[in-house]
This record gives sequence, structure tokens and C-alpha cells, in this order.
Amino acid sequence: MPLVMSGQEGARIAPSAQEIEAIARRTLAALPDEFRRHLGEIVLIVEDFADDETLKALDIESPFDLTGVYHGRPIGEKSSMESGAVPDRIHLYRRAILDEWIEDGEDLATLVRHIVIHEVGHHFGLSDDDMHRLEDET
Repeated sequence: MPLVMSGQEGARIAPSAQEIEAIARRTLAALPDEFRRHLGEIVLIVEDFADDETLKALDIESPFDLTGVYHGRPIGEKSSMESGAVPDRIHLYRRAILDEWIEDGEDLATLVRHIVIHEVGHHFGLSDDDMHRLEDET
């Protein structure tokens, strides 16, 4: 049974993990080519919450405080000689995203886009300013 979230416009059906993943994939597809061509191996995972290990590693107490995280090595730190490495992953945390969506009243697609671009920025080792510019281009 889907969650029903109440917001400013009244009750809304909470989007599923698949719907959030679809928004995230559209965001990745809309990235400028110089970024997109280097993202082929990134795995996108949508879960309700971050696991305890991730929360502890990031010193985050509440799972509602983490909407997404990049796991892997930034592209500038990788070697072409690596083999057998676990692919980099972007984790999106649905319940934390939905909580922020309701609290801020922001459009869900805009919020997910912001989170995905921030995590892609970690893959490329971008600064916050660079991430904002990339978000403006997408």
C-alpha cells in the first residue's frame, strides 16, 4: 500500500522507488555529454533509507537526514589499470527525499535532480559551485 503524504496541496500519493529512479535516470540522461560519457559504470540504487553502516560512517543520526550518497572513488583518482573493482554507486533514499519534498514544497523532479547532480559531482570531484553550474546546464 503506498504511503499517503499530506502537503500544502492536500494529500498526495508518495512516489514509488521506481518513479524516483525514473526521474534520476532522466537527470543522468540530460547531463552534458562530457559528463554523461564517463558515467556508464555508475549504478543507481533507490532504497527507503540508508543502512546503519552508511549513517554511522557519515556521522548522521537520523536516516531522514540523508537523501543520497555517492559510494566510490572520484573519477580523477581512478586508474585505467583497475580491474574487478566494484562499480561506483549513487544511492537515493526515498523516505528522506519524500520527507524533504513535503517539508520544502519543492517539485519532486527538481529535488531529485538536485540530489543526483550533487552525487554526480562527487564522482567528478566537483566543487559546490561547479555542481550548481552543472545543475543550471541540465
